[in-house]
Amino acid sequence: MRMRTTTLATAATALLLSAAAALAAAPVKTVNTDKGEVLAGENGMTLYTYKEDSKDASTCYDQCAVNWPPLMAGADAMPGDGYSLVERKDGTKQWAKDGMPLYFFIKDKKEGDVAGDGVKGVWDAARP
Repeated sequence: MRMRTTTLATAATALLLSAAAALAAAPVKTVNTDKGEVLAGENGMTLYTYKEDSKDASTCYDQCAVNWPPLMAGADAMPGDGYSLVERKDGTKQWAKDGMPLYFFIKDKKEGDVAGDGVKGVWDAARP
């Protein structure tokens, strides 16, 4: 009986840890667009990278961040599978893919929109 209780407790713990990790993972999925597959937030909106950023550092603040809202991470966010966290100037965390911070574009209105791809030669749709 003791062995079965230990096994059940171990299985329950593993299940809880797995669920917690899933909740804290990067809220990203892949969507199809006119320009092929791109990364998108949970809301289906395309994510972008900014060529002015460097690995693990965002330079998009003030009006830039209004037009290109960062994909923010919650306090329980856990990096993994190519996704990391970048600390912003105010101490909040932003998701990054391969070290490059991720952003939405204010002019995208629905899933599959890629209006920000190529803007001013410095914004690119993030690819899986």
